[in-house]
Amino acid sequence: MRAWGPLILLVVLAACRPGVSEKDTAPQEASGGPPTRLVLQGPVHHLDGLGREPMLVEHPDGSLFVSGYESQVRGTDPRLTPKLWKSADGGTTWVRVPVGTPEEGAAGNSDVDLAVGPDGTLYFVVMGFNRTTGEGTHVAMGVSHDVGATWSWTSLSEARFDDRPWVEVAPDGTAHAIWNNDEGVHHAVSTDRGRTWEERPRVSPKGGSSHLALGPAGEVAVRVTPLYASGNRFEEGLDLIAVSTDGGQSWRAHPAPGTREWPSGFADATKLPRWVEPLAWDADGALYHLWSEGQDLLLARSVDQGESWTRWVVAADEEVAFFPYLVARGSGELAATWFSGRGESLSAHAALIQVPRPEHDELRVLPSEPFQPDSWLESGDSPTRDPAGEYLPVAFLSGGGLGVVSPVQDAPGNRFGFTWWKLEVR
Repeated sequence: MRAWGPLILLVVLAACRPGVSEKDTAPQEASGGPPTRLVLQGPVHHLDGLGREPMLVEHPDGSLFVSGYESQVRGTDPRLTPKLWKSADGGTTWVRVPVGTPEEGAAGNSDVDLAVGPDGTLYFVVMGFNRTTGEGTHVAMGVSHDVGATWSWTSLSEARFDDRPWVEVAPDGTAHAIWNNDEGVHHAVSTDRGRTWEERPRVSPKGGSSHLALGPAGEVAVRVTPLYASGNRFEEGLDLIAVSTDGGQSWRAHPAPGTREWPSGFADATKLPRWVEPLAWDADGALYHLWSEGQDLLLARSVDQGESWTRWVVAADEEVAFFPYLVARGSGELAATWFSGRGESLSAHAALIQVPRPEHDELRVLPSEPFQPDSWLESGDSPTRDPAGEYLPVAFLSGGGLGVVSPVQDAPGNRFGFTWWKLEVR
């Protein structure tokens, strides 16, 4: 829902590269035998209404689902019907999924998230945002038990400044949702496949709900950041990861690894743009965090639920890295995306990462070639390249490789939708 605008600040930041910590080590590109490359396939452009800041999941039956939201035009109705698409052929073709009407609770024009439970239950969380006042209006949760054919909706919150919801499902089927407003980070759970939701103790009395991740034993991790309440509140020095091992009944807060400066608002062009600071758990119960420190993209792993961290540099370039995203599967296998550059040099990146065990082994990084999403911001006399969101979703595909979705936002060409990218390991 944010409009960071042209990323003019990146030139300044490139000259202010922070130092590398003593635990940081350089990555090694995968070598010495296959695989050696992460190859982009496609792309497939689906033009059926803007899918800004999309999310992607794969259903157990192999169907792919993509959600997104409408443009950032001031005054856009916060009770628009949310957008959802489905592909039954691996991303070659897509169809719009009817999710209900605003009168039925299917209402939202801003941040979205998708999750799927082990039993195939789909969860679709959306929020509303009043672009005239600059305030969030509500958070709603949609649930489908029949692969998207029908949906039921529940209101999780209708508080002023509601913002950035996320949803994830634990291995036992318990669904967890978080969001924030001017009362901090809220947490709700459903133990009956999304039919009812119980709000549990707040994760934090202040701060933003930057990301949510669930571990193999039901551990919950929440990234809490200083900018929150639809960008209307800023808590200096608040930068932590909260972890719960009892389903959100209690939380332990730990300082986030690394060093970063946060913009005090969306109009602050003096600092690197930040919003989603992703977390992920692997099958062994290790917790991961991905973030940028200027030209360095860093990864950290904790094997003690956030108490301590080991760090690596995943990528280092002449351009500033920003807006990362991260998912995990198996034992230390990660997939990451991020942006770099500005203007015509704005590029997206993806990488497959194998985290070492034991820790003194090398981090293996298999990067893709940079690619440029077809998303633009109208600025001055001509459009400039724009991320059209604060991350690019990435998912491991059951048939092999990775899937990535980027928005198509081209007002002069009247082209709005999203792009499906498949990345194959070769």
